[in-house]
Amino acid sequence: MSEAAMKIIDLHKNIGRSHIIKNLNFDIRSGEVFGFIGPNGAGKTTTIRMMVGLLSMTKGDVVIQGHSIKSEYTKAISEVGAIVENPEMYPFMTGLQNLKHFARMSEGVTNERIKEVIDLVGLEKAIKTKVNKYSLGMRQRLGIAQALLHSPSVLILDEPTNGLDPTGIREIRRYIRRLAVEDNVSVIVSSHLLSEIELMCDRIGIIQNGELIATKDLHEKAETNEYIVNLDVYPVEESIDILRKMNGIEILDTSRGIQIKTYKDNIPFLVTTLVRNDIEIYGVNVLQSTLEDQFIEMIGENIIE
Repeated sequence: MSEAAMKIIDLHKNIGRSHIIKNLNFDIRSGEVFGFIGPNGAGKTTTIRMMVGLLSMTKGDVVIQGHSIKSEYTKAISEVGAIVENPEMYPFMTGLQNLKHFARMSEGVTNERIKEVIDLVGLEKAIKTKVNKYSLGMRQRLGIAQALLHSPSVLILDEPTNGLDPTGIREIRRYIRRLAVEDNVSVIVSSHLLSEIELMCDRIGIIQNGELIATKDLHEKAETNEYIVNLDVYPVEESIDILRKMNGIEILDTSRGIQIKTYKDNIPFLVTTLVRNDIEIYGVNVLQSTLEDQFIEMIGENIIE
């Protein structure tokens, strides 16, 4: 298992009498993409602002590459690149002029490094164009380039695909995966697009009402999870009788074929059993729950504020 690049330790935030963030504890591993998700008002942006020192903590700490945000802020934040909400650029300047301006704010950023990040985000052709001519997707890519100038080990992106079209979303996803895999950058992504989080991330953390309610490894094989299986078989009534005698199978619906719930390991056995009983099988459709299904199951319906 990779070492932690960032540790969130017993994090709390009170605003007046309201307890906004409650006892958050989780790690971000080196070279992983970590999705930070939750309904509106759950505390995602508040947590991210505390991670980068834009908001004070009531209690707890954030430790980045061994350095505390509270007691070693300069060392800790030097490891971080971030876009919180929308990247802010000077529209009357070119992309290259913007990057050179921001490069002067960090020590040791060379012209070679500026060229590296331009190549990384694919802005070679547009970098000498004024930013006011950029599409939203190009601005997002320029924002990521600016956040990467000083070669951070942790990149924090709050809604990086917000407002992008499908092509722009796919491009940003590719850049994020490339950063993690090729450059060993730890990327924290907050987003409402759960289908994109599922494609992009290695792990997720789910926050609700200021509390972390679950973390999940998206690469784990859920061999013991229950699956919904649609069976197209004949004759149906005889098939139902056979299935009712089998352990670990729940018949959900028989109005259009047969829909059952069972464990993954049961599926080969039930197919074999039906065949041995001379049942004609025309289709077996196994439905695996999506991240969105699991998200709704954990936090419930109608929670958007």
